[in-house]
Amino acid sequence: MDLILWRHAEAIDVELVGDDMARSLTARGEKQAARMAAWLDRQMPDGAKVLVSPALRAEQTATALGRKFKICPGLAPLATTEELLELTHWPLGKGCVLVVGHQPTLGRTIARLLGLQDSECVVRKGAVWWLRHREREEAAQTVVVTVQSPETL
Repeated sequence: MDLILWRHAEAIDVELVGDDMARSLTARGEKQAARMAAWLDRQMPDGAKVLVSPALRAEQTATALGRKFKICPGLAPLATTEELLELTHWPLGKGCVLVVGHQPTLGRTIARLLGLQDSECVVRKGAVWWLRHREREEAAQTVVVTVQSPETL
């Protein structure tokens, strides 16, 4: 199973709208989302599932991909690693699942899956971490396929 974790692109400050869920992407964020979406669209299999936080900035990030997606309340800001893993059926799911979400949830999930001692990894705005679950010699492994930032594409 492949799990792609995509942090939403840069969004306006909460002070400007008063509601964290209503924060929209900045002009820079729109460019980040478009750049990463173009790369993802070339790399992801056609049948990949796309699960998205209900926050506006996550929906706008996912929309740049141009694929159908499902809004999942369990991916809202401050969701838990357990909620994310349950929604994606990690590690027993089939195929590829893309999650568009938030820090610290994405970073905590990465740290857990990689067995890191720190409780979370830093995931930059608009960046993607692509992880793969596999079995080797009767042992479960999590492999980092790639880490991409919109600034490096």
